[in-house]
Amino acid sequence: MKHTILCLAVLCTVGAGRSFAQQHYFIDGYHGGKYGHYPAGYTQYIVEQLAAHPDWKINLEIEPETWDVAKVEEPAAYAALKRLFADQSDAGRIEYVNPGYGQSYLYTSSGESMIRQFSYGIQHIRQHFPEAVFSTYSSEEPCFTSALPQVLLSFGFRYASLKNPNTCWGGYTRAFGGEVVQWQGPDGSKLPAVSRYSTEALLPHSTWQTTAWNNSSEYIQSALAAGIRQPVGMCLQDAGWRNGPWLKQHAKYETWRNYIGHVADTQHAALWKFSQEDVQVSLVWGAQVLQRIAQQVRQAENKLAAAEKYAAISSLVQHRSWPQTALDSAWKSLLLSQHHDCWIVPYNGHKGDTWIDKVQHWTDNTLRVSDSILLQKESTGSSLRVLNTTASSREEWVVVPGYKGRMPVVTGNNGKEVKAYVQRDRSLIFKARVAPMGYNVYHISEGAKRASAATRNRQLSDGRYQIETDFYKMTIDPARGGVITSLIAKQLNNREMVDRKHLRGFNELRGYFYQQSAWRSSTDTAALVRLQEDNPARTVIEIKGLIGGHPFTQLITLANATRRIDMQLKIDWQGEPGIGAAPAEHYRVEDYHKAFYNDSFKLQVLLPLQLAQQKLSKDAPYDVTESRLTNTFFSSWDSIKNNVLLHWADVTDGKSGLALLVDHTTSYVHGENYPLGFTVQFTGTALWGRNYTVTAPTDIHYAIVPHSGAWDAGGVSNEAASWCEPLTLLPADNDKAFSLLAVADQRWQIPALLMDGNDLLIRVYNAAGDNREQALTISGTASKAMLEQLNGQSLDMLPMQQQSGKTIIRLAIPRFGIRTIRLKDINIQH
Repeated sequence: MKHTILCLAVLCTVGAGRSFAQQHYFIDGYHGGKYGHYPAGYTQYIVEQLAAHPDWKINLEIEPETWDVAKVEEPAAYAALKRLFADQSDAGRIEYVNPGYGQSYLYTSSGESMIRQFSYGIQHIRQHFPEAVFSTYSSEEPCFTSALPQVLLSFGFRYASLKNPNTCWGGYTRAFGGEVVQWQGPDGSKLPAVSRYSTEALLPHSTWQTTAWNNSSEYIQSALAAGIRQPVGMCLQDAGWRNGPWLKQHAKYETWRNYIGHVADTQHAALWKFSQEDVQVSLVWGAQVLQRIAQQVRQAENKLAAAEKYAAISSLVQHRSWPQTALDSAWKSLLLSQHHDCWIVPYNGHKGDTWIDKVQHWTDNTLRVSDSILLQKESTGSSLRVLNTTASSREEWVVVPGYKGRMPVVTGNNGKEVKAYVQRDRSLIFKARVAPMGYNVYHISEGAKRASAATRNRQLSDGRYQIETDFYKMTIDPARGGVITSLIAKQLNNREMVDRKHLRGFNELRGYFYQQSAWRSSTDTAALVRLQEDNPARTVIEIKGLIGGHPFTQLITLANATRRIDMQLKIDWQGEPGIGAAPAEHYRVEDYHKAFYNDSFKLQVLLPLQLAQQKLSKDAPYDVTESRLTNTFFSSWDSIKNNVLLHWADVTDGKSGLALLVDHTTSYVHGENYPLGFTVQFTGTALWGRNYTVTAPTDIHYAIVPHSGAWDAGGVSNEAASWCEPLTLLPADNDKAFSLLAVADQRWQIPALLMDGNDLLIRVYNAAGDNREQALTISGTASKAMLEQLNGQSLDMLPMQQQSGKTIIRLAIPRFGIRTIRLKDINIQH
């Protein structure tokens, strides 16, 4: 075999240029659509080119809504394309390789959003192309995430590609393997895939291409020399380009379906245990525009997940009609707001219709629908329902704004009084206890005046503030800009979490202000500290300071018997500061080194921890990655890393740890000699020479959670689920409490709950558990319990046990696995 490969390599060096490329395979096609780029008349152009080049095959990554327009504006061309598309055999000429409704990067949003990208996209495409078969996932942009194998397989995909050779502006996958690999996801699912070959180098003098973009002789030679007998290149052209076949007649054009299924060597595919860190990313982290987009998407995503679950509960318990049309509208607008172009070219578009404007419009619609389902516009009055849409029982403080009475008395539906206090802003705070996936009812009335309970918070003689709750003792130093100089976790055997010897302060703001040619820190000037709220339920500390001459306000909230410490940061920018590494005098797109790559100079929140031999883990859609990075920093396009902070990052020494949670997707910082933190701000020249500025105050919500053990033993995933879906207040129409379901293993989560006719669909995610069989208990009866694929195909019947009007189902799910359960003809007695 080696002799044959060497002979092939020698023979291939004889040919050169175009004659060389004629002998090898190429994946061609089109990328874009209605929102990205798809000019008028372009369907006709594609049809004409297919007719003119009968040996040409194409792979489509076109936004599904594009065909709504083409059907109306180009009916003849649309009909002709449908006829060509009808042949979906392996030998057919057209394959649809990415049906994602909004062509999302996928790693920037939740796992459930990833599923809906495919489900809504496939549904919409089949309205236009009923014969569509989805065999291979491929993307022109780096739209990849580690959990894709199990999701793709469950939708019926057979193959995948991890190449994006001509559009690497936002990143690329790590080079690995040969002709075909077995792409293994975190749950163990395996999918044959064509990777970015280990020999597929980044193209010199380019910051957007690999050598596979045009089947150059160098690319083919390196592949053959590595034993890749049938190398393949790729370029999904931007819709709007008028090249016809990308390499003209100098390639063997194929669909991915036929290439992987019938050409490539799948018998000797190496196993690739793909990590999220194999997706290498280089977005403009810290840019205010990305911050705003990420916050809007996160808020809409979280609220819609809660609203859909409550709609299912309401449909079952109160027999409300299932709001399918409204939910479809909300999901579709959310999925469009996750479009990769929102992240890579946010400023593109006409005034009033940039991606920034589109995201605002789309997320506003999602929030409007979600609020209507959650009855957020209706007054709660003196009786209110506290809703819990997670799979865990919760006991938390909830706040009712605008309380106008005197001393409150709050009682549960069992008549027992719970702790309640009126806060300085006239809001009411009380302790609610709610079962999983359900609600409890509380009543508010006025009672006799009582002596206010004392707190343990005080200012020390040296000017520092000491804050104490059931779980923590925290010390804040105004003289050092309000940093936290001590955080003792009582529940962790009085463990000191702050590295008090570290040069940097805990909760310090620090970055390089290049217009001032200086590093600036919140510790440079003293801060004003006051107790904004101080009652037996919670304490809110307000810190007012300066960073580089710009006023900032931090709010730190500690609640009794609560692990999570909430933080709010607002920076009121004065003018337009330059923050980050100083930009080059002249921007050139092909320069490998760019200021926006380098997070080490950007404004950061830093959290130095007293934890030896730190290990960091971070979540991703339906995955958690234990980082292999020695640090998160890079300054050039050829050395980018996955430093993405989705919902949380966690640092542990194995005995204790601390999780950092954020309200938007951004980048985190960490290294062997660098504390945990996250990127707050970057301003300056970035992609395509665009000046990324600040146009309003920066306002960020984050939190920290000290815990025992590593992230899984410490319950970090559940903490994040509660952070994303807080207890919600709704008006109560009766006194009854209700819980729809409960999971025996508290490490299992329920990311989605929805109705399909008379059936209830339950999505279950094993976020941190083992592979053992566990029980799921539903408060109702059903005729059948079925395990089904994401494409609706039935897999297995699940055994059911009925007890006192409840249904108990037992099943095993691998760690990081997702399963969809269909309960047929469910009936709830309430």
